[in-house]
Amino acid sequence: MMQLFRSKIYLALTLMLMVLAFGVLGYRIVADYSWVDAFYMTIITVTTVGFSEVRPMGPEGKIFTIVLIVTSVFIVGFAISIVTEYLLSRNSVELLKKKKMKNAIANLNQHVIVCGFGRNGMQAAERLRAYKRPFVVIEKDKEVIERYEEDVLFIEGDANDDDVLLEAGIDKALYLIATLPDDAANLFVVLSARQMKKNLFIISRASLVNSQKKLILAGANKVIMPDKIGGDHMASLVVMPDLITFMDKLSTEGENTTNLEEVAIEDFSNQIECNSLRDLDLRRKTGCTIIGYISPNGDYIINPEADMKLQPKSKVIVLGRPEQIKKLNKMFNIE
Repeated sequence: MMQLFRSKIYLALTLMLMVLAFGVLGYRIVADYSWVDAFYMTIITVTTVGFSEVRPMGPEGKIFTIVLIVTSVFIVGFAISIVTEYLLSRNSVELLKKKKMKNAIANLNQHVIVCGFGRNGMQAAERLRAYKRPFVVIEKDKEVIERYEEDVLFIEGDANDDDVLLEAGIDKALYLIATLPDDAANLFVVLSARQMKKNLFIISRASLVNSQKKLILAGANKVIMPDKIGGDHMASLVVMPDLITFMDKLSTEGENTTNLEEVAIEDFSNQIECNSLRDLDLRRKTGCTIIGYISPNGDYIINPEADMKLQPKSKVIVLGRPEQIKKLNKMFNIE
């Protein structure tokens, strides 16, 4: 729609230039004016400002002026209508976009709030989109919002503002990811979010080691230091390159290409009676291998024994090829 309006604007500008060229050439040929006088006469005629002509004209010059006035009135009127329609339509489209986005955000439930859309925020959004997890981004840079608003739900504002967090649906959200570039800003976001919702799972970015403890004290459940992780990863590629490369192969790109899956025991208990890991028998049924167990109190057990008793609200970490993970999800109706 907006492309059509732009085409009409280009057409109107072209017609206006053609009128000016027509007027200059006409006065130059018909009235024998100089180029400057011809341009002057064209401008005062097209704009209808009412100045007198450079010098008296004959019948031919007067007839040409009449033709130029009639032609320019129609073309200028057409140009004004197009520009007006474009401006009004643009405002309407912007209002429609904002209303649509606001309704989409209002309908979110059990979603993720991402504060900041820098490098880390973009990566978080890409991963959430790959897994089809609902999320909304709080960003105060309007240029960034305009650049990515076709693919991401945005709220323009400061994540430190409680009203903005409410607009992002913090009361219905499950997670909040604070990826602002400044540790102090992330600290305020974590404090505000924790006060507004006690059971919200908050993940924060940190640049300094000293900020890590402060963010946890403020209410963050997890604190990630991207610079430290990047440095450790690069050093590990030197110390044990094959192992790290293998681990990178396990990194998850999306729900259709994942090699790892985290599954709640409740997802299995709805289908089979599972008192131990052996009862699940996932290796035979799906080809997947259980490589980890998470107890209800958060203890992580690597490579658990087959006879380990399963407890309610516990989870298992499953390893498999993408097609095996798909089979697992399909067999047990895991979302």
